[in-house]
Amino acid sequence: MTEADEALSGVILEHTRGWTLDEVSGLCRVETRWVVALVDEGAIEPAEGAGPPEWRFGGDAVVRVQRAARLMRDLGVNAPGAALALELMEALDARRSELS
Repeated sequence: MTEADEALSGVILEHTRGWTLDEVSGLCRVETRWVVALVDEGAIEPAEGAGPPEWRFGGDAVVRVQRAARLMRDLGVNAPGAALALELMEALDARRSELS
């Protein structure tokens, strides 16, 4: 098979609903307790479910966990630090959009 014959496949996370806690942890390569800590800090919010076993996350939450995981790996931040950094980065992005 040549490179031209290979097909790429993927999932558009923003349009996907219903990721479980374990699925989010696996996708983002973090422990489930770290995802729970991000929920506790308000960095992400489950789309549905009363507690961790029933939680379902939308694609936007998965993207936020991925960003938080990069902050954790690259800068060594903890969950509260990641939550704050995500909030500040999004505020900065919003301001840049207003100026454009």
